[in-house]
Amino acid sequence: LLGLLVGALDAVLDSNARVAPFRILLQVPGSQVYSAIACGATLEEINKHWEWLEQNLLHTLPVFDNKEDIASFVNGKVKGLIAEETRSRLVEQEEDPEKFREALVKFETRFTFPDSEKLITYYSCCCWKARVPRQGWLYLSINHLCFYSFLLGKEVKLIIPWVDVTKLDRTSYVMTDTIRVTTRSKERDFSMFLNIDEAFRIMEQLADVTVRRLLDNENFEQDPALQEPTQITKRDLETRAQNEFFRAYFRLSWKEKLHEVMECSLWTPFIRCHTAGRMYTSNGYICFASKEEGCCNIIIPLREVFTIEKMEDTSLLPNPLIISIRSKMAFQFIELKDRDNLMENLIKRLKCVKRNKALIHDSLRNDNSIPSTFYSSLYDDDVFTCNEMEDSLNNDNQSRRENRHTLNAEALMAVFHQTGADNSDTRMKKEAFQTVFWWSYKFKSGWQLCQAPMVVFFFPQPLRGHYFVLNIDAITDLVLHPDYYANLVEESMGVCCMATEEIERDLHRSLPEHPAFQSETGIAALRRVLTAYAYRNPKIGYCQSMNILTSVLLLYAKEEEAFWLLVAVCERMLPDYFNRRVIGAQVDQSVFEELIVERLPELAEHITDLSTLASISLSWFLTLFLSIMPFESAVNVVDCFFYDGIKAIFQLGLAVLDANATSLCNSKDDGQALMILSRFLDHVKNQESPLPRIGNQHAFFADDQEPAPVTEIVDLMRDAYEKFGDLTVEQIERMRCRHRIRVLQSHEDTTKHNVLRVVAPDVSFDSEDLGELYDLFKKEHFVSCYWGMSSPVAQRHDPSKPYIEQYRIDRQQFVNLYNLVSPWVCGLHTDVLAQRTFRLIDENADLLIDFKEFAACLDVMYYGELNEKIKLLYRLHIPPALTENEWDNHSPLKTPLLSTARPLVIGKSNGDSVDYKKQLKQMLKDLAKEKEERPEKELPKMSQQREFIQFCKTLYSIFHEDPEENELYQAIATVTTLLLQIGEVGQKLRSLGSGSEEFSNEELASEASMSDQDSVFTDTERSSRRGSETLPLPESDWAVSFEHILASLLTEQSLVNFFEKPMDIKTKIENAKAQQYNLK
Repeated sequence: LLGLLVGALDAVLDSNARVAPFRILLQVPGSQVYSAIACGATLEEINKHWEWLEQNLLHTLPVFDNKEDIASFVNGKVKGLIAEETRSRLVEQEEDPEKFREALVKFETRFTFPDSEKLITYYSCCCWKARVPRQGWLYLSINHLCFYSFLLGKEVKLIIPWVDVTKLDRTSYVMTDTIRVTTRSKERDFSMFLNIDEAFRIMEQLADVTVRRLLDNENFEQDPALQEPTQITKRDLETRAQNEFFRAYFRLSWKEKLHEVMECSLWTPFIRCHTAGRMYTSNGYICFASKEEGCCNIIIPLREVFTIEKMEDTSLLPNPLIISIRSKMAFQFIELKDRDNLMENLIKRLKCVKRNKALIHDSLRNDNSIPSTFYSSLYDDDVFTCNEMEDSLNNDNQSRRENRHTLNAEALMAVFHQTGADNSDTRMKKEAFQTVFWWSYKFKSGWQLCQAPMVVFFFPQPLRGHYFVLNIDAITDLVLHPDYYANLVEESMGVCCMATEEIERDLHRSLPEHPAFQSETGIAALRRVLTAYAYRNPKIGYCQSMNILTSVLLLYAKEEEAFWLLVAVCERMLPDYFNRRVIGAQVDQSVFEELIVERLPELAEHITDLSTLASISLSWFLTLFLSIMPFESAVNVVDCFFYDGIKAIFQLGLAVLDANATSLCNSKDDGQALMILSRFLDHVKNQESPLPRIGNQHAFFADDQEPAPVTEIVDLMRDAYEKFGDLTVEQIERMRCRHRIRVLQSHEDTTKHNVLRVVAPDVSFDSEDLGELYDLFKKEHFVSCYWGMSSPVAQRHDPSKPYIEQYRIDRQQFVNLYNLVSPWVCGLHTDVLAQRTFRLIDENADLLIDFKEFAACLDVMYYGELNEKIKLLYRLHIPPALTENEWDNHSPLKTPLLSTARPLVIGKSNGDSVDYKKQLKQMLKDLAKEKEERPEKELPKMSQQREFIQFCKTLYSIFHEDPEENELYQAIATVTTLLLQIGEVGQKLRSLGSGSEEFSNEELASEASMSDQDSVFTDTERSSRRGSETLPLPESDWAVSFEHILASLLTEQSLVNFFEKPMDIKTKIENAKAQQYNLK
């Protein structure tokens, strides 16, 4: 008992998370509240803390007037030190300190993972079972969440693969902050963390990384970090999260890698003061984001940077840095802590950009509709050419114009300019005024230093295309790939595939009311852009709703610009929206549901199934409201989308639901809710737009209903920004990370459902057992992915394939599963039999099998008829299952049990005897008759040299450790002797027929029944004499057929009972679950 107690205390107290025996407390006299300043496990440790306090803190306290100020100062100082320690902890872990090494040793000892299962971090915590907590250690590795506890002699081990996690939540359980890990079968609660925020963040990132790596093929191929999971560390996870936020916030390419993040302030001329924020630097950009969300965001491409220089450090301008761009504008950053190192790194990257010698082409300079002041007013994104490059650029422009003769040189809106029928002069004058206003505003404050309401309220039509191109930096792709689109058009046009067929079907459904797409000019441009993109990105190809978005882009931007805008939207701004499974759109729908619960609780309380609203809103996100809102209003939504990204769509969606909350709460069914939202959106107008009224072609409502009140798009967008403008990109990205897990797991459930639906009719397993087998099959695939144990032919999970082919296993994986779930376990011979089984069911010889083939094989073993089981065993011992290389000198035929000298009339204990000759003759006749009634492809005969010997060995191995082992051995010895003699009879008959005639089963039976030759079955001595009188026959002529073997086995009731007895698959499955991870 003392040993158990010591072991339990060792497991509990082996942590710095417990209350230390020595502490330094701060308490103001007269107060009942005290604060912990330091703690230590030993007296020496706490003395070191006290010495540090004496040297660094205590001598500063006399300057304070009262004790409350002293307590506040000390608490603030200690919190600052803790925060600094937390930030440096990642670096310390990478240096592999002693504590981490000790934890790693314990992790490897307690869990049976291979060495390649890398431990990321560990925490002391409690795991709750019902309302009882168990104190222990939580280990977070690259593929698994593991928990270990040892209390009062009871050891608890818990292993949860990240790929099985369906949900991660922060919740409250038994009055404590808890992390809840949900799988398909259970929920686990963990609490009592020292730093629960960090633990939850790391768990979220690990689950997201693993799910993307194993379930999301598209992300796997474009993210190198996912392809080397063993290189991931805790610090890498933090860096990865920062990179994803950086790319999402500034809507940059996934190739951009974040290098530095620094606190600083930027001089903003439009408010004439410095704005506090952060500077982000990457391979090709210098970005700035104000601390106040949306106040000031700057994106400076390095290709536009002219110089980077330091200014003199002053009290008003500490550590200033000036970045000048080609437009003769400059950015002033101050309060940069590590300015010198930052400047050195930026200059290195700037030199690298210049060394690339990418030809810069100003696609806007030849546009006469834009005044020359436009170029100096673009604050961060425009393109400028150097004087020394003018000649080369002019020549390049000329060659490009020759190559682009088939492309539209201007936006379709300029060719098919529309105005409304009423007050067209007034509206045109207002549009001209707005254009002049924007040039003036941009000249003073820069292109991107604008507020979202101005984008909605004042944006002029002629500048919309330039705004699109510049605001998401599509201009960079345009100028760095001067002939890319023209060449892509030449290569893709005329290529016929499924994507081009779908494009052709949808061409005339794209804004059909607009005259631009009632002419061949607009249709041809739309065809070229969509076909070129499908050719560029075949994994996306073409997805419905891309045609509507591209139509709008072509109206306001040149054809080549529209192509690069489409690239930016599909690959940066709306990632994973337009692939085959539209994962990105589904993730955002799930995020939208959570936002409805948080921001519109009354509506969420009334509509319990929010998936209905999510399904209705799917088209809002896919088409940016273009398909469900009048065109003149929807283009304003697109303006905000290019300004604020997907955040604008979330805000507008919430505003639409908020405006209709009362009606939706009173709705009786989903159809009525759909009607309410459709009628509302169809009556969102833009009275100030110069465009004519183009209704929503997809809108519908009953003719007898009164039209809904008109809502101005300006008012709707104002409500969206005022009520829901506090929604941040960081919040959206955190929610996306969380909900991506749930969406991908939902797809996995769909895959499983469809696979089981296909397989179930062909097997006899009940649905529960079949589902468990599928999970084991899938887990075996993942186990090989975890530690690289699969063969070179093993393939990753590919969701683009048919459901049944998404998960396939190779030979070694099949052998592992066979050992776990097969009823035919043969000791050391099991692996050999498993490999033969694999070769047999791998009919296409690609060295991979799917679940349908695996389940069909197991179904025969567990629920097949006797003849089906014997046929499977027979086929496992003839080619192709049995290869030429397999030969075992330890033949069972050399044992005394297998001999042609054994009599085949055996007496029973009660004095009766069994005449096997008569039984065999009748069974052969029955089999021949059944074969005539159901003709099947005849199986090859089995020879004595290889096949029959191996067949006998397998039978002996299968019977080992069976309760009826002795009786089965006796029976198989008798049957084997009978088959040997049948083979000899056939051998002699073939010899008499000059080896050219094949004899049927019935002829062999007749031969065996003749009085003189019947001695083969009754008199072994005469059989031996007759055999000695004939010429010796080659052993290769000896053969028996499947019918001979089946008939012979049927003569022994013990063998029949063995193959017909029911097998317990449930016990096998439960044992397999426990043993699948026993890898050491």
